[in-house]
Amino acid sequence: MSAIIVVGTQWGDEGKGRVVDGLARQAHLVARFNGGDNAGHTVVAEGRTLKLHLVPSGILHPGLVCLIGAGVVVNPQRLVTEMDELAALGVDVGPSRLKLSAAAHVILPTHRALDGARDVARGEAFIGTTRRGIGPVYADKAARVSLRAGDMARPEQFAERVAENVQAHNHSLQERYGAEPLSPEQVAAEYCAYARRLAPHLADGSALVGEALISGETVLCEGAQGLLLDLDHGTYPYVTSSSTVAGGALTGLGFGPRHVSRVVGVAKAYTTRVGAGPFPTELLDEVGDRIREVGDEYGTTTGRPRRCGWLDLVILRYAVQVNGLDELALTKLDVLSGLERLKVAVAYERDGERTGAFPAEFGVESLAQWKPVYEELPGWEEDISEARSRRDLPPAARAYVALIEEWVGVPVTFIGVGPEREQAIV
Repeated sequence: MSAIIVVGTQWGDEGKGRVVDGLARQAHLVARFNGGDNAGHTVVAEGRTLKLHLVPSGILHPGLVCLIGAGVVVNPQRLVTEMDELAALGVDVGPSRLKLSAAAHVILPTHRALDGARDVARGEAFIGTTRRGIGPVYADKAARVSLRAGDMARPEQFAERVAENVQAHNHSLQERYGAEPLSPEQVAAEYCAYARRLAPHLADGSALVGEALISGETVLCEGAQGLLLDLDHGTYPYVTSSSTVAGGALTGLGFGPRHVSRVVGVAKAYTTRVGAGPFPTELLDEVGDRIREVGDEYGTTTGRPRRCGWLDLVILRYAVQVNGLDELALTKLDVLSGLERLKVAVAYERDGERTGAFPAEFGVESLAQWKPVYEELPGWEEDISEARSRRDLPPAARAYVALIEEWVGVPVTFIGVGPEREQAIV
């Protein structure tokens, strides 16, 4: 009777997919609890690179049931395409294996159009949204005018409501942003077909999770994005529109905190982010460029180059505080191989004042004023991709991990030393 929650501890893109894939061996049910297809989880298995956007990473383990939870917003077109791609690779994505919570909300093409139009209208204050319609659909959800996946159980009636919502969105697109409207009839016809395809996958997500926990099974809760993109606790307004922290798993899936046995935070051995907003340890030099190229730091969903910087332990301590982390999974340590010197931020400094606390609640203007205080460590030249225990790591790499544990206050229980499944120290 336990739930394991996996969350990102930085600005997303930390490698949660491969950590979930590894932990899935212990689980009976893998459930995604937040976000939409603006997130991308990459899993490398048996020489194949799979990019998942909505389907939980546990789908690659035969026999596991996977749930897209109520806290997720779903683009039916993206979901159907992803299911077809997985089926073509021989992965079972039938209704008995892949479940869609009836309480999840549905993204329309007009949500995506509004997302792009709003970001353009912000001018120089643009957020850098992925333009997947995430913000507008969560806004409609809060306004109680959104469509839910359960509406797809009656495809014809669902299509009628789709047309009505598209008409309402068209008014905003034309009147407020001067954008082209979409055809309500065409969108309704497309979404009627999606409804027929997805209706067999509909489930009571909360009941499914509850039954698994009561039966003594392990539920693995998969988060999207990362702590600093959380709507409440991230670098607002440069955030996503859902709860990305451990508490979001409870609300996004519908179960209580007494069932939680482990909270696993995932962090890269350095820091990246996509889009606009302050980034204290960002490297705008050849080291940052090298990390980007060696680490293949380009967005899974958008292909955009990620901004790269040194590891920020102030952020990781904040992640422990907000999420109640029990342990840390450290990914991409191998990317740092070959760097002569390494730096990690252990505090921030402003006008002679020094702090070890992350100033999230004081806004991005405050964060932009703080400068990182670094501790410098020696790097290592060795290729560590074959390491399978800490003893196999060079002394400098072991010292780097030990410093993280010392400053963050939780153990590192997973170290990624390469992209393949087996390239890890557990």
